Amino acid sequence: MTIHIRTMTSEDYEAAIDLWRRCAGVALSSADRPEAIGRYLDRNPGLSLVAEDSGRVVAALLCGHDGRRGYLHHLAVDPGHRGRGIGRRLVERATNGLRAEGIAKCHIFVMRDNPAGIAFWTRLGWSLRDDIGIVSLSLEDSPATAPATPSGEKVE
Repeated sequence: MTIHIRTMTSEDYEAAIDLWRRCAGVALSSADRPEAIGRYLDRNPGLSLVAEDSGRVVAALLCGHDGRRGYLHHLAVDPGHRGRGIGRRLVERATNGLRAEGIAKCHIFVMRDNPAGIAFWTRLGWSLRDDIGIVSLSLEDSPATAPATPSGEKVE
């Protein structure tokens, strides 16, 4: 088995989404539609990765940053290829890419009911945070509103 790791492209979408759907612990949403993933890849060139075995995608990882913090999403390794260090290699390459762009801290969101995922990340030296929570808003499901000023006054 020779694993080849390379930059993910939009052409990898079908193989990656199929992998993510098959792997427990990966939560998908409308943000994972082809056009959204394409925008993410374009915004963060060279950071997201796939691993191939004989030309078949067996692992995938989204990686990007906002200029201040790095973010990893959807690390998945095909069940038949686990335990071979592929996930670790993807994470190392992605975090090295973030370092090269001047990013000093990185986060990944892991579902609380994914003990295998939490164990993987803590084995790699990542810290599980219990001091913060995530507060989200679906912009697709909520009406657009006018922004407020610091005093709370609406701006039209």
